[in-house]
Amino acid sequence: MAQKGVQLDQETFSCSICLDLLKDPVTTPCGHSYCMNCIKSHWDGEDCKYIYSCPQCRKTFTPRPVLLKNTMLAVLVEELKKTGLQAAPADHCYAGAEDVACDVCTGKRLKAHKSCLQCLASFCEKHLQLHYESAPYKKHKLVEPSKKLQENVCSRHDEVMKMFCRTDQQLICYICLIEEHKGHDTVSTAAERTERQKKLEGSRQNIQQRIQDREKDVKLLQQQAEAINLCADKAVEDSEKIFTELIRLLEKRSSDVKQQVRCQQKSEVSRVKELQEKLEQEITELKRKDAELKKLSHTEDHNQFLHNYPSLPPLSQSTSSIHIHPLSCFEDVTAAVSEVRDKLQDVLREKWTNVSLTGTEVEVSLPQPEPTTRADFLKYSREITLDANTAHKRLLLSEGNRKATLMSQQQSYSSHPDIFTDWWQVLSRESLTGRCYWEVERRGGVYVAVAYKNISRAGMLDECGFGRNDKSWALDCYSNIYTFWYNKVQTRVSGPESSRVGVYLDHSAGILSFYSVSETMNLLHRVQTTFTQPLYAGLRVYYIYGYSGASAEFPTLFFRSRRNASRILPNTTSEQTPRLPELYWLIRKYYKPK
Repeated sequence: MAQKGVQLDQETFSCSICLDLLKDPVTTPCGHSYCMNCIKSHWDGEDCKYIYSCPQCRKTFTPRPVLLKNTMLAVLVEELKKTGLQAAPADHCYAGAEDVACDVCTGKRLKAHKSCLQCLASFCEKHLQLHYESAPYKKHKLVEPSKKLQENVCSRHDEVMKMFCRTDQQLICYICLIEEHKGHDTVSTAAERTERQKKLEGSRQNIQQRIQDREKDVKLLQQQAEAINLCADKAVEDSEKIFTELIRLLEKRSSDVKQQVRCQQKSEVSRVKELQEKLEQEITELKRKDAELKKLSHTEDHNQFLHNYPSLPPLSQSTSSIHIHPLSCFEDVTAAVSEVRDKLQDVLREKWTNVSLTGTEVEVSLPQPEPTTRADFLKYSREITLDANTAHKRLLLSEGNRKATLMSQQQSYSSHPDIFTDWWQVLSRESLTGRCYWEVERRGGVYVAVAYKNISRAGMLDECGFGRNDKSWALDCYSNIYTFWYNKVQTRVSGPESSRVGVYLDHSAGILSFYSVSETMNLLHRVQTTFTQPLYAGLRVYYIYGYSGASAEFPTLFFRSRRNASRILPNTTSEQTPRLPELYWLIRKYYKPK
């Protein structure tokens, strides 16, 4: 109780401006006491020179009160100092180097309790009271203390940035809105935050779904490990009973079979455990990413949320599949040993008959990560050439049938059942399965497509045009305008302008992705489906008003391995073949497509 009384005295004799013991205390007409220098400095700094207010109760005085030293308070403060007590708050209340300090406190500043996005200042609990008590201040947005409030201020106009320019992807103030960002697509930061929050939640849902899928896979692997152990134990038990009947002649054989079963058991369980650990590591990483996204989603400051909003590449589609085969290998051991016992007892005295295990691995295909850099994509590069038997007669094929140019006159191609008669289209000679990557260098209007072999060839109907049916997928490219087509449904796609488009195909996983290729790979559109037939690369070239010479070409890419280089340069061995950077100019010099 005595300690509580001392604390009350400390607070009573403290100046509410500097938060220290009163020095030359004076009392205002409203009854509040301050250090003489503190209240003078406060009034000297007020904007209005004719009306003065009390910092605590906000009562105003006109004219400026004449302040005299409060002798009684001064004596009491001196007595308090002699006791060795301190009127300042505990040390842990003061702001340290890592803390956000109150912007109102003078001298040694207290830790901030909240930051105000309108005032662009941080306040301790005492100086924050005005935001709770005054009606105008109650409308201000309070957030957790932040040292980054000035990042919310426009560097050009010194105004709070409350707008977001979607055209330039940056925060702006209202003055920016009517000046250099006039006519741009702009929204409030709150609206942009809401839209991106939805995308963030979508990413979290994908991660959580992936976690659930991985947990199911782990459980399946655990069950498989238990089944392996049970089957292996039963095989060992049966084998021991059979070999016991053969007494001494079969004792060595029994030991051999037991060792083989245990070895296979260990190998199978080890493989399953290894796969299980990989899946558990992936689950841990997914949970960590989910926690980071969750933390970001709870950020109260819209601007900070947008500053820290991650540019995450889309999650790759999970292609994990676990195929469990019956553990018949252990049962085969029992059958083989029984046959030895029944039919080969005499032969075993002279000759050993092999009783071998034919192990069946647990087939688990873990998801293969999609490429992210151009170097990763080029590992799956394919050489694409065009099939002249499919080319419309207005298309001129050149550069070894890797380039198609739209001409004003028909070419002298022989008639063929596979030719496109009305659409200015052409298909590749090569069928595409597995993982493939190729690029298209375009000039003018070009459809970059893939299609099944049995797509219709005659007529202007939707059955023939790339993207107008369920047998083809196409990206319409013109300048920086992209439109994806499938089964007569078009989807507008945004992306940077580039003359080169990259296409990535994972046939078994059902993934088809289109990229704008420059110094970086920018995803334009991604398809997740099930392909039922091999695909063929396709091109459609069309006229644009005021633009002639529209064309599309499959450029030569770096080759993926020395083996491919040896095939193209037959006079060099794999040891003599230069590495990829030096190889490119050799290929261009010596390799002439037929």
